[in-house]
Amino acid sequence: MGIFTRRSQDTTTNAAVATLEVDPALAALTGDYVIDAAHSSIGFTVRHAMVTNVRGNFTDYAGTLQLDGSDPARSAASLEVKVASVDTGIADRDGHLRGGDFFDTEAFPLMTFRSTQAAQLGGDKYRITGELTIKDVTRPLSIDLEFNGSATDVYGNERVGFEGAAEILRSDWGLTWNAALEAGGVMVSDKVKLTFDISAIKQA
Repeated sequence: MGIFTRRSQDTTTNAAVATLEVDPALAALTGDYVIDAAHSSIGFTVRHAMVTNVRGNFTDYAGTLQLDGSDPARSAASLEVKVASVDTGIADRDGHLRGGDFFDTEAFPLMTFRSTQAAQLGGDKYRITGELTIKDVTRPLSIDLEFNGSATDVYGNERVGFEGAAEILRSDWGLTWNAALEAGGVMVSDKVKLTFDISAIKQA
């Protein structure tokens, strides 16, 4: 069942009614949420030297969700990532990513996402579209998400969970550094997979 709506049934004909009505239990999730970075992750995967994948994540970020249980199209999300928090497990590689060849974090410390549209794709699957800004380039990005459920934790916090992914070409955001390999191909793929595993806490 989707987070926002369910299809009602006509009890006379047992046929699906065209209108959507709000499920009271799910409508109760409507509200403002803050992403809990301690229980979330924002990561990426990129092909390295044509033969393997390098995985990393960002460890310092903040974000909000505004969920509308009666109309998912009115839901919204925003995210700010401190790019210098990039962590691939190799200090030298992380330093290179922070430098001018890639993120240039001294000049451009933040990567941001601001949603412009949200849509339910069916069941617990959603798509949120917005603007991703890396360095001084802003371009549209769509993220496919799955709603993982809601719960009240041991501290009384009301939580919702989502996980999702998107693919980008880093060159679209001006991240073009590369090195040719002797056997052909390049050191770093242009295609990057972004991954999101989000736990968010409802605000009073």
